Amino acid sequence: RSSRWSAATTSTGRRWGSSTACARPGSPAASPASSAAPPTSSPPTAASASATLSRSPPTAATPAPATGRYPAINKPAGVVHWLEHSPEADNVDWVVILDADQIVRGPIIPWELGAEKGKPVAAYYGYLKGCDNILAQLHTAHPEFCDKVGGILIMHIDDLRALAPLWLSKTEEVRQDKSHWSTNITGDIYGMGWISEMYGYSFGAAEVGLRHKINDDIMIYPGYTPRIGTEPLILHYGLPFKVGNWSFSKLEHHEDGIVYDCNRLFPPPPFPREVEVMESDPNVKRALYLSIECINTLNEGLLLHHTSVGCPKPQWSKYLSFLKSKRFSELTKPKYWNSLKVENKLTVQHVALSKSRHPKTHTLFSTECSSYFDWQTVGLMHSFRVSGQPGNITRLLSCTDEELKNYKGRDLAPTHYVPSMNRHPLTGDWYKLLT
Repeated sequence: RSSRWSAATTSTGRRWGSSTACARPGSPAASPASSAAPPTSSPPTAASASATLSRSPPTAATPAPATGRYPAINKPAGVVHWLEHSPEADNVDWVVILDADQIVRGPIIPWELGAEKGKPVAAYYGYLKGCDNILAQLHTAHPEFCDKVGGILIMHIDDLRALAPLWLSKTEEVRQDKSHWSTNITGDIYGMGWISEMYGYSFGAAEVGLRHKINDDIMIYPGYTPRIGTEPLILHYGLPFKVGNWSFSKLEHHEDGIVYDCNRLFPPPPFPREVEVMESDPNVKRALYLSIECINTLNEGLLLHHTSVGCPKPQWSKYLSFLKSKRFSELTKPKYWNSLKVENKLTVQHVALSKSRHPKTHTLFSTECSSYFDWQTVGLMHSFRVSGQPGNITRLLSCTDEELKNYKGRDLAPTHYVPSMNRHPLTGDWYKLLT
């Protein structure tokens, strides 16, 4: 555990939060080709934003949005921009797409999870009922191929190139279809088109014929009970969760500048010894352990970040002592996927035919210029570093020129700057922010 703390130099020193590849503990170091850390991209100007989107493939044409501000559009827009403009996109075999509000618990190896070219792996999102009704019939020529997926996306780079432009255009298409925003059609509890981006992905994938291998065990929301014998690799804290009298909701920290407040952490959860006596059922108890692991990992990331930027040494406490303890180190050591359900035969053949002996994996996540995304970025970057995830990671940062002028979080992660589509770069129209 001491190595985690001694490694905290500065956030730009690249010992933590760097794009340098992380080898698995006890395994050979990553190959030089995959461990080279490329420079981050320069922020685009409004003029370059317009020029950039005008160079998009015909299928990525962006009709003038008439639905107000919609930040989620930046995710597919960022992926399209990264594919077109990042040198790293030309030197990658597999891509893992995460959300910022996630904690990585172990290496996500595409072929170990059964991903194949033409068959991405993703988590199951059963509430996407639009795949089974008129919504899919209206927005894809192949509604029978609509998969209810999201959360984590693992696919071959060629599949992402085929999908990304349609992911963007289908998102805008669904977002504009106000007459079918109702909850009984979309499953969106707000009934305001908030999950249009998720349907944009599923409909775009259906259009290009991608059929997902749906994995219901790779990701879990803290507060949920994992299936016996499974070891989730991703904790997705998108929903409120509680342990005893303690609780956490990310929405309560929407304007929280905790990243920039020296030594301030989220309220600590119960200690493991307290969790031990809360529940007799071993699997329910395991769920409680996952919940405290999530927030403890976030807090450890914040502590390391504060140390890296020169904050004074924090005052001793039982909680800080625990975060530096061997016990915590044991609880949070990398987890490895060992499911017997993975069909390896075709995957092994594909890997054997790959140009490189060790296919290169790259991780992406999308954020905006806000303190809300900044603390999530610190948590995700810290968990990425200690998880043993191979390859590099890139933050797709979508901000307006004005937002970038005062933005303090440029060095929180290796970053590819993306023209913000909160305000459409071609039309100037605003997407409506839904809360």
